[in-house]
Amino acid sequence: MLEKAQREIKKYVNKRKSKGEEHRVGNLVLLSTKKLKWQMKGRRSEKLTKHFVGPYKVKRIISVNAVELELLTTASIHPVVNISRLQLYKSVIR
Repeated sequence: MLEKAQREIKKYVNKRKSKGEEHRVGNLVLLSTKKLKWQMKGRRSEKLTKHFVGPYKVKRIISVNAVELELLTTASIHPVVNISRLQLYKSVIR
């Protein structure tokens, strides 16, 4: 019964896992401003601010869910962020 329960739980968990982008060292990514308070300083409205800032370079991969970014020295946030707050930067080169 225990093995059956584990198989069922694994099936549902694997369904919810996203097959998102794979981040590599050197990639450029955009950082979500959804929970960043430093971005909102001096602004009147949250609605008018950018949804993503950057691009920032991926410095190293910490784990499957976390990466370290090369942030500006003036940024007062921790450089290690969860990948759910990142989006790959796709620049158009012509």
